[in-house]
Amino acid sequence: MIFRNAGCVLCIALAATGLLAPVAYAQTQAESPLDPNSPMDAMPGLGVDWPDLGSPESVPTGEPAAPVASDSGERRYSIALEGLTGDERAELVARFNSLSALKAGEGKPANAAQIDRRARDDTDLLDSLLRAEGYYDADVDARVENGSDNRLVVTLVAEPGPLYRFSDVTVTGLDGNDPRERELRAGFAVDAKDAVDADDVIINRATLTDQLKSSGYPFAKVEEPDVVVDHDTQTATLDMKVDSGGLRNFGHVRLTGRKLPFDAKHVELISRFKPGELYKQADVDDLKRALIATGLVSSASVEPVAVPDGKTADIAVVLEPAPLRTVAAEAGYGTGEGIRIEGSWTHRNLIRPEGSVTFRGILGTREQYLGGVLRQSNFRKRDQVLNARLFATHENTNAYDARTFEIGGSLERQTNIIWQKKWTWSAGFELISTDESDLIGAGVTRRRTYFIGALPLTLNYDGSDSLLDPTRGFRLGMRVSPELSLQSGTFGYVRAQIDGSAYQPLGKKVVMAGRLRFGTIAGAGSGALAPSRRFYAGGGGSVRGYGYQAIGPRDIANDPDGGRSLAEFSLEARVRFGAFGVVPFVDGGNIYTKQYPDFSGFRYGAGLGLRYYSSFGPIRIDVGTPINPQKGDTRVTVFVSLGQAF
Repeated sequence: MIFRNAGCVLCIALAATGLLAPVAYAQTQAESPLDPNSPMDAMPGLGVDWPDLGSPESVPTGEPAAPVASDSGERRYSIALEGLTGDERAELVARFNSLSALKAGEGKPANAAQIDRRARDDTDLLDSLLRAEGYYDADVDARVENGSDNRLVVTLVAEPGPLYRFSDVTVTGLDGNDPRERELRAGFAVDAKDAVDADDVIINRATLTDQLKSSGYPFAKVEEPDVVVDHDTQTATLDMKVDSGGLRNFGHVRLTGRKLPFDAKHVELISRFKPGELYKQADVDDLKRALIATGLVSSASVEPVAVPDGKTADIAVVLEPAPLRTVAAEAGYGTGEGIRIEGSWTHRNLIRPEGSVTFRGILGTREQYLGGVLRQSNFRKRDQVLNARLFATHENTNAYDARTFEIGGSLERQTNIIWQKKWTWSAGFELISTDESDLIGAGVTRRRTYFIGALPLTLNYDGSDSLLDPTRGFRLGMRVSPELSLQSGTFGYVRAQIDGSAYQPLGKKVVMAGRLRFGTIAGAGSGALAPSRRFYAGGGGSVRGYGYQAIGPRDIANDPDGGRSLAEFSLEARVRFGAFGVVPFVDGGNIYTKQYPDFSGFRYGAGLGLRYYSSFGPIRIDVGTPINPQKGDTRVTVFVSLGQAF
């Protein structure tokens, strides 16, 4: 910002560097050249002589000298401000405290020269801050006094003086016949009679620049405001020139870079704009984030480029590729589920564009898995994902032993941490061949082979404020899966489940969270269903305090038998202390052989969780115990995972 004194040809450029941005101030008089032979100035406003720290007279009567004064002649001090009271000055005082040299050393030993230098610097700083708010006749002095506790008290006394105001504000370049430009000019909220507040001018200039680029003017330039201060009338004038650069529509994408992971056509598909639409800077910024979010580029430059027709702006995209392959491993433990170790290899662009292929294996106490997954992101549409999977797995739980081979696929609208969606959905198919055994009598095991076809559909609403660690809002989810089973004949049934959760902060450190879940299977009895397709409850994502699948009907060997309906709830208080937290919780639920739950015979679990809030989400450890256990239930369960329980 350029400030001028009325009647003076000297122009002083005022920069905000060195102050808390955005801060600007004006110096209204040119300083005299320094004379190296001139004596040093006395400390401004020095109220007392510097004491001889070796003399007992330097310490007030009755006060010990040793704890404060050191052998090097240093003393501790405190700082005070006078003349800046009131709520309207609170922001200025806070800004001063954040930049003050005296404040930074308050309470620490310092010698006379150090305190003197800091006081001079802070006097200049406070004067600059007052000028930035429009007080051009401010007077700031410093004085030093002995305090009651043998510390020095450095007091800065400020007399702000009158507040200067603008007498005229002129913005040239937006005064034509275009109503859009006139509307933008009206948005520059600095007018005559406003205080000569440098922050206000800087913020409004930046806002006007953003508004121009968001309203179809990608090449707009807003020059530094020229402010002329008149000390006689205690007013100022502001003149600012704007070059709109002309109204433009979006042109085409120009893509450059080395080893590009996709072509310009795919970039246009990812973008939220189409050629011919009015240029908006927000859409350009969004495209840059979307390109980074693909995981295929490490950096992206996205800038408008002028086109000779004067009506459009092409978008120049320069990409730097990222490593495409990832090897990952993870391990976990849950009571009833045992140890689980997983490893995977991923190529994020094996099938161009954005066709990520992952081969994954699991080795665990209860589960062994080997399979591959294709995930084609931004498939034919932004945020639309095509999934395909092929895997073989063996699950050996207390409820059943299943060897399964599955082919499946789905189309979904995804959500992620960068763009958390309100609504998401998926529609797919599953073709399953599974050989499963369960217990039907004392020592009698039945093994059957099922061929199952399913069409699972999901619809979810997310009104929470975070994907991994929500603190307010709610979520609703529904899953419906019509299925056809071939085993001793052909029959059909429908599996349906509804989940809901809500989050409510209680102060700054506590969040109350609750969850409900209901499920039903219509069209077939429990005995006809494959054991792996029945409902079960218990475990880290269900009713904590009980082992995995441990709640509900049991067979004659006291193993879980599953059922046709379920009802569950969870309630917990998430108490956070910095990077750590504790979570007391209570859960409840049951499984029923009838089509709908009757909410009887609930099993309850309670416990305490620990949380570590890492940069990628909370890591949780939950320790629970059953309140009304059945025979065979363990007394303590432990669950470890990433993310909150719900």
